[in-house]
Amino acid sequence: MTVIDWLLDSDPAIRWQVLRDLGDAPDAEVAAERSRVVSEGWGHRLLALQQPDGRWPGNTPTFSSDKAAEWWHSLDASRQGTLFPEWTSIAWSLTLLRVFGVDADEPAVRDAVALVHKNARWEHAGEPFFSGEVEPCINGRTVALGAYYGIDITPVLTRLLGEQMADGGWNCEQENGSTRGSFHTTIEVLEGLSEYDRAAGGVPKVSEAVKRGQEYLTARRMFRRLSTGEHIEKDRQTGAAATWTQFSHPTYWHYDLLRGLDYLRAAGVTPDERVAEAVEVVRDKQDAQGRWLLENSHPGELHFPIDDGDGAPSRWNTLRALRVLRWYERAAG
Repeated sequence: MTVIDWLLDSDPAIRWQVLRDLGDAPDAEVAAERSRVVSEGWGHRLLALQQPDGRWPGNTPTFSSDKAAEWWHSLDASRQGTLFPEWTSIAWSLTLLRVFGVDADEPAVRDAVALVHKNARWEHAGEPFFSGEVEPCINGRTVALGAYYGIDITPVLTRLLGEQMADGGWNCEQENGSTRGSFHTTIEVLEGLSEYDRAAGGVPKVSEAVKRGQEYLTARRMFRRLSTGEHIEKDRQTGAAATWTQFSHPTYWHYDLLRGLDYLRAAGVTPDERVAEAVEVVRDKQDAQGRWLLENSHPGELHFPIDDGDGAPSRWNTLRALRVLRWYERAAG
């Protein structure tokens, strides 16, 4: 079995992307396979799990700070479950459906998004879901979801454009005084702005912000300090490059090289020599069967497995890595 056959022996959510990105299949064939995401497999299963109030079942949300976690646990159960729906479960479920490639115009998808739009609130201050809140990383994800599912997210988009830093990046610690961009936050915002720009057919202010954000990544060669050239993220004990060179899926809010490169590919960026080292990191991880492993699963809510676990060959990582290499090699050749 070839690696392409192995990828196609999978869920429609993967198959249609393999046909489009690796197989150069006719548009009609790709569209036919993509249409199955809503009616069978992971996409259908995830849509069916949504509850009548718009939430997906889940446990305690995963928080990015101790302060937020302490606030959540201070609430009684009724407030946790009713006044403040589990935002991580909603956000990650809608994000997974977007990753799967569900057609936003399908009635089942429109109904699911309408329930979220009507009922869901963020835990920060009870803001409506598609209004976002104060952290650029969360707002970037909100813009991505709103643009993909056809919801007006102009106010949160405007806020993000006004929060871009002098170095071209964004940082969730901006409200606490940070003046330098963060890879984790910047990739979330870039994915959101690019989704919006694509859906809107090109908006000059958005396009310019996207270019500056992309330059933030490429000027740092996707994982190095601009000032010293050192790896930005290192193991604190050994000094070796840490998790940014270990590939995850789902990525949640975490940055890694594969996510960054796959974003540039999807955004239509022409690669140059500044991404060459990062591409070689990806290439070197391919095994003898032409596959890539799942290396670094992040804590977070998953309703059902979509890969075989850390240390096993990953169809998601293999799909993403192969299309990154194809993107780079076509530009180079």
